[in-house]
Parts: sequence; C-alpha cells; structure tokens
Amino acid sequence: MSLRNRVALITGGTRGIGRGIALKLARDGARIAIGYRSNKSAAQGALRQLQAAGADCVAVEADITSAVGAEQFLKTVSDRFGRLDVLVNNVGDFRWGTLAEGSLDDWQNIFSSNLMSVVFMSRAALPHMRRGRWGRIINLGAVGAERAFGQAKISAYASAKAAVVALSRSLALEEAKNGITVNVVNPSSIDEKDLTLDEARRMKDARFPIGRPPTVEDVAAAVSFFASEEAEYVTGQVVNVSGGWML
Repeated sequence: MSLRNRVALITGGTRGIGRGIALKLARDGARIAIGYRSNKSAAQGALRQLQAAGADCVAVEADITSAVGAEQFLKTVSDRFGRLDVLVNNVGDFRWGTLAEGSLDDWQNIFSSNLMSVVFMSRAALPHMRRGRWGRIINLGAVGAERAFGQAKISAYASAKAAVVALSRSLALEEAKNGITVNVVNPSSIDEKDLTLDEARRMKDARFPIGRPPTVEDVAAAVSFFASEEAEYVTGQVVNVSGGWML
C-alpha cells in the first residue's frame, strides 16, 4: 500500500486504460479522483468498481481542454480531499486522417485533448504538490513518442504525443527542486481493453515479441511504479509498455 493517504487524480478515469490505472492506484492505497467529459453512466460504473476495491473516491465532470475547466477540477478535488499528490494525464483523443485530408478542427481537437489538457492540468496541480514538497505527474504518451515517430494518417496524434514527451522532460527539470517528478508511460495499442492479465497470458499474439497481447494492467503497473515512493529518484523518463513492439 505504497500510496496510503495519498490523493491521485486520473483524467479520463472512467473506462479503458484510465479506469485500470485508477483501480491499480486505489489498490496501492490512494484516494482517487477520476475525471470524465460527459458519460455519467461510465463514471458511476467506475466509482462502483473503485468502492468495491475499498477506495475513497469521487468522479468529477470536467472539460480539461480549457484552463478554467482544469482549475475547477482541481478545486473540486482539493475541497474534497484537501491535497493532491499524484496526477495521471490519461485523456487523449485519437483520429485517423492525413494532413491534406483532415480538417484544421481535427488538429485543434487532437492537440487540445492530448497536449493542452496536460498543460492545463499540470499547471493547476503544481501549487498543490509544491505545498507538500511531493508530487508525481505521469503523462500517457504513445509507443515511439520519445523518438518523434512518424506514421501515415496519424500526423496530428503523433505530433501531439511527441510534444507531451518534450513537455514532460522540461517540466521534470523545472520541478525537481520541489520534490515533484514527471514521467511518461507509452502504451501500445490495446485492442481488447477488458482483457485481464491472466487471460492475456493464455493467448498468443505474434505482433509483440513477448508473444501475448497487451493489457490495461500492464500499463497500470508502470504508472503505479512512477507514482510510488520508490520512484523518488526517477524523473524525466519514458517507458514503452509495448511487449517489445516498435523497438
């Protein structure tokens, strides 16, 4: 229970990878705040799972693609728990489309969701972490983002995720003196989001050198390490949770 009495906020924490991370940090002992954009039903379902895991938890509807929305989100969490220790920036929309064919609105939406939400949430979280002289910011990227990877039809997404890595490394340098670490977890594409680790271990998937498909639990384990007390000397790092894919 390495996060006992810590407060963790996970954006997009009501489903998929975000929900898996929230559950893992709850089992690590953290009190949990999850954010969602509009799907109240998914938020209620995630809360039930967190409560079943014994977590003190809250779900907050928030638009974190604006500075005002992020600040209101942090105020709600601070009013409820009195502090913030761990921020997991998990939100990130994805769209297929070439630069020539995609609309400028698509680019704006991808950057607002994947990059600017990290900027707004991190800015809003820093004063809380600085007060406690302790903080963990973990940003979700994409496999290969640290190399500024390219792939046809995802130019907006790839650009935004590469920018998240650069932002994370810069922020790690800025906040190290305040006891705040900043790291990045790059998950591979997870097709079967409800697949458990035990189920995945019984399957084969030739796309991944490790030989099995990835799971939400694999990603959550990496986030859990970066959030832990044991990771106090680890900052500005990028971990690809990919089973060896795209090395």
